[in-house]
Amino acid sequence: MTGPKTNERPGTRATLRGYHMSASKARLVLNLIRGEDVTTAREILAGTTREAADVVGKVLASAVANAVNNDAMNAEELYVSAAFADEGITMKRFTPRARGRAGAIRKRSCHITVIVSRLDPERLEALRASRSAQATASRARRVSTSRRRADQTASLNKRESAAAAAAENEALEAEAREAEAAENESFDNESTAIDSAETDVVDTDTETAEQEPVVEASSDESNETVSEDTTEETN
Repeated sequence: MTGPKTNERPGTRATLRGYHMSASKARLVLNLIRGEDVTTAREILAGTTREAADVVGKVLASAVANAVNNDAMNAEELYVSAAFADEGITMKRFTPRARGRAGAIRKRSCHITVIVSRLDPERLEALRASRSAQATASRARRVSTSRRRADQTASLNKRESAAAAAAENEALEAEAREAEAAENESFDNESTAIDSAETDVVDTDTETAEQEPVVEASSDESNETVSEDTTEETN
């Protein structure tokens, strides 16, 4: 028993007619998204490097928009129920070859059709459970990443705080050493001044002691002179 005809397949469709690409190239991409939900199909097309991926992505977006706007369906509950490419017109061109011959050039085209339908209840429930698990895992990864970043930031802040405290302690110790050195220097200066004063006092006393005999000698001489004068007067 054959399946339903192409124009009788259920679902919401979008068709691109007469695109300048061979049907075989388009079918390579359509085979990748057939039977997949819309979200997965978009991800597959985004990661495909073939030229047909961009065109098929636009046709898929058109089919989803038709289902949402015309049939009031939820885009998250849709999947690609059918995707096929039919042969379009073939333009024949010729190129000159050797010995007067002509080489045929066939410029092919295709008609790309994508049909989307609503998922079965069982498959829809499984898809929701899978998405919920993925969301939970993604949230767990985000939380773990945030905690790891917070721990790294806290560790970095601790190291910076320790370095700042060490620098502050070194500065305080340097100031204390400078203050101690200044105090010792002032004490040395005071001691030097006191020693200089004592030395000056001793020198003054020595000079005074040296000058006293001279004064006594002069007094003796004066006494002798007075006695001589008295003797002369007596005579």
